[in-house]
Amino acid sequence: MSIPAIDLMTTLRSGHATSPRLTWYGPDSERVELSGRVLDNWVAKTSNLLQDELDAEPGMRLTLDLPAHWKSMIWALAAWQLGMETVLDGGEAELLVTDRPGTVEGKHDAIIAVALPALAMRWSGDLPAGVIDYAAEVRSHGDVFMAHTDPSAAGCAIRAGGGQRHIHESLITGFAAPHEEGVRLLVPAAEGLEPALANSLGAWHNGGSVVLAHADVELTDKLLAAERIYGK
Repeated sequence: MSIPAIDLMTTLRSGHATSPRLTWYGPDSERVELSGRVLDNWVAKTSNLLQDELDAEPGMRLTLDLPAHWKSMIWALAAWQLGMETVLDGGEAELLVTDRPGTVEGKHDAIIAVALPALAMRWSGDLPAGVIDYAAEVRSHGDVFMAHTDPSAAGCAIRAGGGQRHIHESLITGFAAPHEEGVRLLVPAAEGLEPALANSLGAWHNGGSVVLAHADVELTDKLLAAERIYGK
C-alpha cells in the first residue's frame, strides 16, 4: 500500500531529480545542497538502517530529539516511508534519535546519535554503551529502499506539539503547510522542527524546494538572491 510519504519520495527521485530540493545553511559557513535524487538516497539509507539493523516496522514510534536541521528532515522522511510514527512532543517511543546522547532519560529499545556537522564521518568523542553512531553506520546501507511490510495509511504518522496526531493518509493534507506551486521556500530553523517539517513537506508536495537556515546565519540580500528564494 502506498502512503503520501512514499509517493513524495517517488516524486523527488523521478521528477527533476537533479534539481535542488533541500539546501542547508549552518554555522561556520556550512552549506549543504541535496538534489531530489540525493535526498532520496539519504532517506533510503536511513530507512534501510532502521529496517535492517533496528527491526523497525510500521506503527513503531521514533522520537526525533533534534533541532531543525537537514538531517532531521532525512530522519522524518525515512520514518514516514516505513510507516512509523514520529514523536515530537517528548512522549514514549521505542526508538530515540538525538544529538544529545549523554543526556538521555527513559527507556528505549535503541538510541541513535546524530552528529550534526555536515562532514562528520562519526560521532566526535565517546558514546554511551549501546548507542548507535548514525554517521558511522548509515553510509554502508543501500541507496534503494524496499519495505518488508506494507505501511498502514490509518497509522499515526506524527505526534506533534501538544500531542496532536496526524495519520499517514493525512500527512500532506492535514499536517503539511500549504505553499505555492514551485516555491523556493526559506525556512528559518529557529522556528523549530515541527514548523520546518510542515513547511518542507508542503513545499516538496507542490514541486518546490527548501532553504533551511540556522539561526546564526545572516540572511543577507546577496544570499537570498543567490538562492532565488521566491513564493510563499
